[in-house]
Amino acid sequence: MNVAIVKYNAGNIYSVVNALHRLGVEPLLTDDAEQLRKADRVLFPGQGEARGAMEYLRERGLDQVIRSLTQPVLGICVGQQLLCRHSEEGDVDCIGIFDADVKRFSPTRHEDKVPCMGWNKLTDVDPLLFEENSYVYFVHSYYVPVCQYTAAVADYILPYSAALHRDNFYACQFHPEKSGKVGERIIKKFLEL
Repeated sequence: MNVAIVKYNAGNIYSVVNALHRLGVEPLLTDDAEQLRKADRVLFPGQGEARGAMEYLRERGLDQVIRSLTQPVLGICVGQQLLCRHSEEGDVDCIGIFDADVKRFSPTRHEDKVPCMGWNKLTDVDPLLFEENSYVYFVHSYYVPVCQYTAAVADYILPYSAALHRDNFYACQFHPEKSGKVGERIIKKFLEL
């Protein structure tokens, strides 16, 4: 299977590479449009800041390439956020696969810390990729509200979209590559779609 990872100026790519290696997959790390279009599966991971990431993607035409992909695509963390319409982080328009806006967490109590870091439970899941009441690892200050594309819900300050799904696009706010056996099963299910 030909698996490509979108290469752009966002961190966390090598932990995804290592997760794929553990599954016996040798991914191609690329920002080449043709390589991305030819891949059987595309992963779009990221940590970082939305405005800078979108500028990098637009300068190389990768936003249009990602939008045009027809094979299964999995956005991870900032990758999920960039697949949305708009992000409050840097007040930037994003790729627009999911007609939803990315919001910054607003703490309401002293114990509400931002960024949200740690393990959280998935509920109201789409069983195609996700497991009800499983725990996965999050690190984020921004979230996608629950919407028509929500494929899993987590609760931190408020219920929000832990995962999204629309057509061939899947996305998760959490890090499956850092979520132990549960995350490994999610990546494996994605590869088997």
